[in-house]
Amino acid sequence: MGTKLFVGNLSFNTTDADIKTLFQQAGTVVSCDVILDKFTSKSRGFGFVEMSSQEEATKAIADFNGKDLDGRALTVNEAKPREERPRGGFGGGGGGGQRNFGGGGGSRY
Repeated sequence: MGTKLFVGNLSFNTTDADIKTLFQQAGTVVSCDVILDKFTSKSRGFGFVEMSSQEEATKAIADFNGKDLDGRALTVNEAKPREERPRGGFGGGGGGGQRNFGGGGGSRY
């Protein structure tokens, strides 16, 4: 299994292919994903690259952390596992408030 890297401070125009091309200079890229906003389908400014070995990942961090890509200085470090966060925070059920939809106007025959 490879080593996953976090790549931050990406330009919103940077694509998966741009990142993959850059990181291939450090070794074999197993996967590359720029994270997209689910509503706009535009880049969220970060992504993940999986390198095939720890040595290649270490080389990629050394070579590309702080490197300029599309006018932005990249942040590259080893990805940390996603933290479990409590869901929601909306409290209990949705209290039924009074709903008065009113009646329709009477129709006269």
